[in-house]
Amino acid sequence: MKKSLSKINKKMCILALLIVPCLVMAQVQITGKVTSEKESISFANVVLTGENDKIIGGAITDENGAFVIKTNKGTYKITVSFIGYTNWEKSIVVEADLDLGTIVLTENPESLGQVFLEGRKNLIIQKTDRLVFNVENNPGLVGADALDALRVAPGLTIQNNSVGMIGKGATGVMVDGRLLPISGEDLVNFLSSISADDIKSIEIITNPPAKYEAEGNSGLINIIYKKGVRNSWKNTTTAAYNQNEFSYFTLRNNFSYNKNKFKLSVNLNGNTGFTRGIEQTDIFYPSGTWKTDLRGKSERKDYSGRILLDYDITENTTIGMQFLGNVDKGGTDDRASTRIFDPSDELQTLLLNTGRSQPDDNNNLYNVHLVSKLDTLGRELSIDLDYFDLNSEFNRNFITETFSPSNQFIALNQSALNISNQNVDNYSVKVDFEHPLKAVKLSYGTKFSFIRNSSDVQFFDTLSGDPVFDPALSNEFEYEENIQAAYINATKSFNDKWEAQVGLRVENTNTEGFSRTLNQTTTNDYFKLFPTIYISYRKNDNHQFVINYGKRISRPSFRDLNPFRFYVNSNNFSEGNPFLQPSFSDNYDFTYTYKSNLRTNFFLNRTTNGFGTIFTPIADITTQVVSRQNYFEDYNFGLGQSYGYKGLSWLQNNNLVYLLGSKTEFYDDIITAKEMNGFRLYVSSYNTISFGKSSKFQVNYWYSTSYKTNLFDFGETYSLSFGYKQDFLEKALQLSVLINDVFDTASQNNLVSKVNGIKQNYTQNYSNRYFRLSLTYSFGNKKINVDQRGFGNDEERRRAGAN
Repeated sequence: MKKSLSKINKKMCILALLIVPCLVMAQVQITGKVTSEKESISFANVVLTGENDKIIGGAITDENGAFVIKTNKGTYKITVSFIGYTNWEKSIVVEADLDLGTIVLTENPESLGQVFLEGRKNLIIQKTDRLVFNVENNPGLVGADALDALRVAPGLTIQNNSVGMIGKGATGVMVDGRLLPISGEDLVNFLSSISADDIKSIEIITNPPAKYEAEGNSGLINIIYKKGVRNSWKNTTTAAYNQNEFSYFTLRNNFSYNKNKFKLSVNLNGNTGFTRGIEQTDIFYPSGTWKTDLRGKSERKDYSGRILLDYDITENTTIGMQFLGNVDKGGTDDRASTRIFDPSDELQTLLLNTGRSQPDDNNNLYNVHLVSKLDTLGRELSIDLDYFDLNSEFNRNFITETFSPSNQFIALNQSALNISNQNVDNYSVKVDFEHPLKAVKLSYGTKFSFIRNSSDVQFFDTLSGDPVFDPALSNEFEYEENIQAAYINATKSFNDKWEAQVGLRVENTNTEGFSRTLNQTTTNDYFKLFPTIYISYRKNDNHQFVINYGKRISRPSFRDLNPFRFYVNSNNFSEGNPFLQPSFSDNYDFTYTYKSNLRTNFFLNRTTNGFGTIFTPIADITTQVVSRQNYFEDYNFGLGQSYGYKGLSWLQNNNLVYLLGSKTEFYDDIITAKEMNGFRLYVSSYNTISFGKSSKFQVNYWYSTSYKTNLFDFGETYSLSFGYKQDFLEKALQLSVLINDVFDTASQNNLVSKVNGIKQNYTQNYSNRYFRLSLTYSFGNKKINVDQRGFGNDEERRRAGAN
């Protein structure tokens, strides 16, 4: 094995040595980024002049405010101009590639004369390697949270506590380029604690470059926070009322201060109230059908806060610290009624399960960081040191009673108390380096992560009225994981038409799991390579072609690796799998863009050693077993068309159509089921109508046909939502109204699977239709918003299950 790895390493080193010199060619270029005090400026004019003000060259800034001018060595004057701003000028001497950094233009209202002009960003922007959804332009998201923003972002879906891309499955979520180390319900809860008012945009990246963690088979979603400006301060308070069957209140406050070399940001969020959950499950056993209806009332009692402090040591070097804390103490009262029928569909027995789940979760993340610009050529060093700790206690009381068809009490089937605890400690260090060379831009870095996780489950039988500890149903599990990663990425512009990007990320992983209860130790070590490549060809301003490839990994969560059997009730238990292996995916993507607003996309994703949760009914004992297995290999593919209409100044219209398909192959010795393969049509339309400068109306609609994939047959879903935002007091006060999912048709329904020859049908509804009224008030310097920073150990926190 070591000889094989040695050969692989040698081959990759030789390949890297061959690729990088080919990209390096002698050229001189001037780069920079143009911004206002608030945000990037697109379409600004950048002019390079020589002697006697002769124009030598020029450029127009792109959607990020960036520009590139290629020229010969010499002495020049560079001028940056944009309507409504004072011109910026500077004399420069160009002897090699020169990065001017960020150029900040100052507003000059007098240059507008008597004409009022207001720039407008598109709600959705198509870029070379990603789609950008501008949250700040959506009136329906005032007073909302990050989860609401992801729900309305084009091409994304949230089902069963999983955030994913349409047609591609679950995906990782980043904040300002840092991967969140949580998944499932914990990720959903964390996103609910982030205010959408603090989010500038959401980037949907189908094939991330090598700089980003390789975690996430289906790509990454990047949440970008609004940026702050110097010498200013601002406080924003938002209060929101949300109504479904139950209601809850949200209160958020964001204070930011940016003065000279000192930057401070403090965010506090809180939710209180209740939400409703409904689940319906039908299991068609040979002996008769079991129909379960579950209704839950969940209390929202969660609080979160974030503190960011940065200090500029010099003009080029910044140090800082960040703290993130989250507390969740909201419980759930649930009642599940199971009707048991005989083969002739006559009701035989009724099981009534009532329970109370009470979490007590808190986690803390401490971060120290340094960012230093090393020279005027664009070289930059970034270092993150992180410590993360999670303490989670989850208690569940439940009672299962048996009744006759006429509701006569027969017996107390089960009464129990489960107490589970989880503790996670994570130390990590992350170093990134930007290193532009002549005609090629290099970036490289490394990350080391050390994780220790301990969890235990205590089971108490309470049938007698007093809790009696049952060691046979209790468990202790310990898990350690160390990951060492490094990457290199090279970007090269050959001319104004061709551009290429090549990257390679390597990750070495060592794990050890120990079940103290079963006295069982499991180890796993693996070394993997994750290459990426992008090739872009711009024929002219109207036609652009991009093709890319990337390899990625999806690792099991710590809880999925715990081998203990956890009983939900007497006829339903769940167990982890310590031998669960990571899955890998090869992602191919081709995009053609016409005139920046018509985009055609084709993608193909191949997943090997895929793992997931299997719901297996056992007919002999009428029990459902929930297990985790590596059981499939699949292909997901799609052909899509998106179009943004720009013919009317008062209307923003963005439309998306995708034909999606999948083909799955099960491993014969793992699961007894038939693969679900088929096609799916997905369409969406997002529309913003402006009534003057202070009123906006939003209409969003999406539709998905029924489809088959992997183990499941999914039912048809669609959603229609309306939003309205009204500004007062020169935008200091905002009133927003949202009616989400008007017809209550967006929830997952009629999900059918057949394992061991037994059919199951599942439907859920978790308060997706609701009404929200929110009020936001801001005071201070109106131009400042929020400057945020991610964490260096975000991937580990995601898999730990932290909020």
